[in-house]
Amino acid sequence: MIERVLGVLGGMGPLASAQFMLRLTLLTPAARDQDQVPAVLWSDPRVPDRTRGKLAGGEDPLPWLLRGVRGLRAAGCGAIAIPCNTAHGWYEEMQAEGLPILHIVDAAADALAKHTPRGTIGLMGTAATLRMRLYQDRLEARGWTCIVPTEAEMQAKVSPGIALVKANRVAEAYAPLAETVQALAARGADAVVLGCTEIPLGIQAGPWQSLGVKLVDSIDALALAAIDWATAV
Repeated sequence: MIERVLGVLGGMGPLASAQFMLRLTLLTPAARDQDQVPAVLWSDPRVPDRTRGKLAGGEDPLPWLLRGVRGLRAAGCGAIAIPCNTAHGWYEEMQAEGLPILHIVDAAADALAKHTPRGTIGLMGTAATLRMRLYQDRLEARGWTCIVPTEAEMQAKVSPGIALVKANRVAEAYAPLAETVQALAARGADAVVLGCTEIPLGIQAGPWQSLGVKLVDSIDALALAAIDWATAV
């Protein structure tokens, strides 16, 4: 029986949080209910848009993020997973609340290292995630070379694809997101990190196995890191 209780700071977006909970359950090597990871999901879709908050003078999401962190701490959680990459732009401020936070980029890097320990990595994410270099700095420190979509690809494909998933038009998101994966592979990416938790949902809505490049799903990576935390002796 697992005793550690995981806090999940979600709602960014709600579908990605629900997918995280699903993958947390399916990836846990459990034979019965009691073998699963105890978790408290704080899913608050009212958190202001993280990209607008960082890049366009939008409302600061930090007070909302801290409210969630404090709520999960009060609920007895021992660590927090945040299935939103861009929210990690406020990682230090949330970590200062005193509860360990599993960093989604480190989780993705650990997953990447299992099949692509070196080489050129394509990165997909929100404009804010890429502008803040949340992935680039951490991956380059571990020896990978990073490439990102062009500004035109971001405006025409990646950002619209993310928005389609948030609008529950998941099937429509596949084409623009898959085209960007293929463009990064054509520019030399040995693997592509899906560094926005909406992107795996859009990619998996179509024949992603035919894309011809290794993919890192940041939702699955974070779920595996959470399982490792929960089951650590």
